Amino acid sequence: MLMAHSAVLSKTLKQYEILRELHADEGSPEARRRLDDVAYSLCIATGTNDIDAALIAARHRLPGARPHDDSLLAGRRSRTR
Repeated sequence: MLMAHSAVLSKTLKQYEILRELHADEGSPEARRRLDDVAYSLCIATGTNDIDAALIAARHRLPGARPHDDSLLAGRRSRTR
């Protein structure tokens, strides 16, 4: 599966969040269409078929979404000393 570049994914996610904050789903036909288009883009970029799953997947894939956990490496180092 092709993966969207993190910059593109971040920009698309931000667009979706802004449109939701502005209640585009309750706005003009153009605003609703734009929200639908951005939601569709998020689904395509994340390989999902609904916006809730796309939002979770997008946030998970962005840099900094998961803290680096090196606890296993620290445990291994202490055993070899």
